[in-house]
Amino acid sequence: MANSSSNIPMHAIPVYSILLFLSYSLSSVHHLCASNNHISPGEHLLPGNTLVSDDGTFALGFFSPSNTTRKHYYIGIWYNNIPQCTVVWVANRAAPITDLSSATLAMTRSSNLVLYDGNGRVIWMTNNTNIGMASSSSSSTTASAKAVLDNTGNFILRSSDNSSTAILWQSFDYPTDTLLPGMNLRISHKMHPVQHIISWKGPRDPSPGAFSYGADPNNFLQRFTWNGTRQYRRSPVWSSYILLGGYMDKLHSSIYMEMHRGSDDELYMSFGIPVDDSSSPLIRMELKYSGVVSMLSWDSNMSVWTALYTEPAHECNKYAYCGPYSYCDNTETAPTCKCLDGFEVEDDEGWRVGRNRFWQGCHRKKTPRCSGGDGFLTLPGMKVPDQFLYVQNKSFDECMAECRSNCSCVAYAYANMSTRAIDGDGTRCLIWIGTLIDMEKSRQGGENLYIRVNKFGGIMSKANTLKIVLPVVSSLLGTLGDEEIAVKRLCVDSGLGAMEFKNKVILIAKLQHRNLVKMLGYCVDGDEKLLVYEYLPNKSLGTFLFDAARKSLLDWHTRFEIIKGIARGLLYLHQDSRSTIIHRDLKADNILLDAEKRPKIADFDTARIFDPNEKQSNTIRVVGTL
Repeated sequence: MANSSSNIPMHAIPVYSILLFLSYSLSSVHHLCASNNHISPGEHLLPGNTLVSDDGTFALGFFSPSNTTRKHYYIGIWYNNIPQCTVVWVANRAAPITDLSSATLAMTRSSNLVLYDGNGRVIWMTNNTNIGMASSSSSSTTASAKAVLDNTGNFILRSSDNSSTAILWQSFDYPTDTLLPGMNLRISHKMHPVQHIISWKGPRDPSPGAFSYGADPNNFLQRFTWNGTRQYRRSPVWSSYILLGGYMDKLHSSIYMEMHRGSDDELYMSFGIPVDDSSSPLIRMELKYSGVVSMLSWDSNMSVWTALYTEPAHECNKYAYCGPYSYCDNTETAPTCKCLDGFEVEDDEGWRVGRNRFWQGCHRKKTPRCSGGDGFLTLPGMKVPDQFLYVQNKSFDECMAECRSNCSCVAYAYANMSTRAIDGDGTRCLIWIGTLIDMEKSRQGGENLYIRVNKFGGIMSKANTLKIVLPVVSSLLGTLGDEEIAVKRLCVDSGLGAMEFKNKVILIAKLQHRNLVKMLGYCVDGDEKLLVYEYLPNKSLGTFLFDAARKSLLDWHTRFEIIKGIARGLLYLHQDSRSTIIHRDLKADNILLDAEKRPKIADFDTARIFDPNEKQSNTIRVVGTL
């Protein structure tokens, strides 16, 4: 029997009852959305309400960046627990809402997120392509889907039935102008296009701007910022993990950037903080509407974002700013353009009126002969040029031979990579056949660039000499024929007489082991004493271990190989050499690394030679490093 109340005419229900019912319904929706971190099918997110991640870091909802009378509204994600409104993701950046009165974000029964404006038009939707695959595995998959705002700032649409927790869609796959820790940016394009972050159009306009940032589509080893289709800034070529550890004093931690291969066989770059804990600072990478890429950290004491890293930092850092065969010298107080060693300004007049800029770049003083009359200069601390050829599976010696044997090769560079787990190749040999363009010299970091020059042009001895003043000795870099050498000059008061020095050198020169620095010769002239060694481009182990910006270049595989190499060298000195030698000053600064980071024990100034039958000995003075 029908309920008699169903026959009550509508006009018989008091108006205040209808209003009360509607008020209760709307307040229920508000309570549901404001107190949760998710939306389920059939639920709505209304203006004024937000989703908040479980740890309270992020919020999702409607916002308007404009303070004008005619406002545009967007669905976005921002930091929830800081006073400064900082938006990190925008859904409908190309299609703002102008009428917020009845706008809503809803999840449909087909597990799509849909944004409606006040007129009920669809402004934005996820257009989930994974629904069909998820539905085929379980008929109840879509009914139990849920969109969750994760603690990482990722808005994840996930099926959550008993048989599957597949991700159907996520905001991290559709970045706007910001990268967050753990967010992957695709840098290869085997099956999917390369991903970019795209700047806002203005400080209060989230619509897509002119600048974009991402990997070089022709080579995943470098990243560009583009202004439209024009190259605006090129980041340094990838050599290994990039660690922004110089900012540890500010962060009490380190920031790393790395490459890895995803389950879809594509390559991705990401960044983060190695130790994940609640005390970790808020960090983000942002492409500003001006084209500047910044790594930012939240300063809770000052309540501001502080820039840890910015590029371009100067006009001089923009792409090809200094022209061909010229580089931006960032070691100067005011970064300026300089010609490579062995090159001169192409247009003197252009230099004088160009505000320290070489409009036409530089040209060679003397053309290389490529008939035994060429040499290679080592330029340390460089951002290597663009337009290189990437030669895989080459050792440093093979990379060098590849360039030296080709008269068209004008330069080469080599690095050990952290990509061994990606493609089995831990090497990175780059060679340049054409023009050298877009180079910089850095205050820290950078790498060695080897450029071909005419060694009879009188520049080898001048340009390839670097003096390093040490506490007890001075060292010089130079060339001996085609071979690069390191020359060590002992102080006059070193305590060694000429004959004692000569005998000790001859003995050490007889030590031949792959993990000992090779001595090539010596020179004695009165009180002057010089030692000539092989040149090791990566300097000492200490320059890596005690430099927060470089220590991540030594991955665990490389560190283990270094440990084994040092042990082999010590075993040779203590047991396998003709004379038993105790080093007595073994430290990280006395372990030198070659181009492939193979260790070699160096500096035998305080070494002690033992008779084979001698078991112990006493010393009357302290030796080594205090």
